[in-house]
Amino acid sequence: MKAVQAIRYGDPSVLEVVELPDPTPGPGEIAIDVTHAAVGLIDLFFREGRFKDQPGMPQPPFVPGLEVTGTVRALGEGVTGFTVGERVVSMSNGGTGGYASVFIGRAALAVSLEGYDIDPALAVSVVPNAAMAHVALTRVAQLAEGESVLIHGALGGFSAAFPGMAKQLGAGRVVGTVRASKLQAAAATKLPYDEIIDSAELAAVGEELFDVVIDPVGGELRDRRLDVMRSGGRLIASGNASGDWGHSVETSRLWFKSVAVMGFNAGAYLPTHPDTVKPALEAAVQVVAAGLGRTEVDVLPFSQAVTAHERMTSRSLNGRIALTPAEPT
Repeated sequence: MKAVQAIRYGDPSVLEVVELPDPTPGPGEIAIDVTHAAVGLIDLFFREGRFKDQPGMPQPPFVPGLEVTGTVRALGEGVTGFTVGERVVSMSNGGTGGYASVFIGRAALAVSLEGYDIDPALAVSVVPNAAMAHVALTRVAQLAEGESVLIHGALGGFSAAFPGMAKQLGAGRVVGTVRASKLQAAAATKLPYDEIIDSAELAAVGEELFDVVIDPVGGELRDRRLDVMRSGGRLIASGNASGDWGHSVETSRLWFKSVAVMGFNAGAYLPTHPDTVKPALEAAVQVVAAGLGRTEVDVLPFSQAVTAHERMTSRSLNGRIALTPAEPT
């Protein structure tokens, strides 16, 4: 099979297209002929070796890629509910393996696309993240019908999955924030935000307060987000795109405002809450099918994986990037 490997830790240049033996699925697994693999921020972190000393983290050489879409190639022992040739979206259990023409994943982390007219590049870019948004909103934030939601990094890969899922779950007003340089792109987005504002101008919301805040950005602005939370509000720390790993929140402020800050890391949460995965994936497919996850997706061949990671690093995109094994004709 064709695959993109990180041959060592480092900058995007460490990614190389290689030929590897075709893998076969084990018990409880499915093999997928990949049409598209999503490029995510976690792929960059793994490639850079940010978590290399943590147990279970990938060691070079490894194939990055958390999410794929394609058709079922083969079923492992004990797998039911899927058929060979069926269109599916799947997530990786260990966060790797997606940048390959054949992917092996757990059947429990896959969902069928049969019966839906969903573009595969959009499916891989939105369905897995929308599923994680479902878990974060229902199980962690416990979003109630009619509550308001504020989403930072509104056009980013993970954040972009939240407005549609929040609306599907009955949220009231959904507001996004972006950097000033992204405001023009935000004005053209088809994502179901009620409003998108400059993240540096949180005062622009006036006296408006929010029940749930989704924050994949982190850093010093996380403190400022507490100021726009209603009493009883929940801030979900869902990432750290800012790269400020030393920042902390004063617990006395949480007490004074009667708000909560909770972390959500799918890699840590899902293994201990496996019952959440299937309903979340099914809800995510419904969100995308309803047109609530319409984000921009650029598709590049495996041979341009370095370019894809360079663009992710520079934040020079307003949607997502997907890689495909197929070379342009």
